[in-house]
Amino acid sequence: MAFKQSSSPRLIQWLMIALLVIITDQLTKVLIVSQFQYGDSRFVTSFFNLVRAHNTGAAFNFLAHHDGWQRWFFVGLGFVATGFIVWLLRRHGHQTLFAWALSLILGGALGNVIDRLWHGYVVDFLQFHAGGWYFPSFNVADSAITLGAVLLILDELRRVKRG
Repeated sequence: MAFKQSSSPRLIQWLMIALLVIITDQLTKVLIVSQFQYGDSRFVTSFFNLVRAHNTGAAFNFLAHHDGWQRWFFVGLGFVATGFIVWLLRRHGHQTLFAWALSLILGGALGNVIDRLWHGYVVDFLQFHAGGWYFPSFNVADSAITLGAVLLILDELRRVKRG
């Protein structure tokens, strides 16, 4: 299937953003894995720690306590999502906010897929806490996915307001 001449440069731009997310995510995880043992935690501020946690599930450890099938389920889901997102970027790459959102989600999803393939789990290391309450640890890929989801919501709200 050939790209339209006008959409190809835009697609490459969006894929480069996703690649930047993947590289940033993987570099930070390499640093954590090289400097921390599993379960280590380092105090940074009164509300933030760097930790090394492993997540075999999805967000908030969803499905983490199963016998391993979820690894391949999430890898497969990541590849299906990748195909769908690239298809959307090819068709809607001219919609800047929408394409930014998809690029961030794509980079984050693939960053975590790489972890699942390489380690069998996702490396998490950012931990916020207050008053004895700890938010589940997360990583750069998770942050990109979250920001992408927020941008999708904003894009839709703008679309509804215009419509």
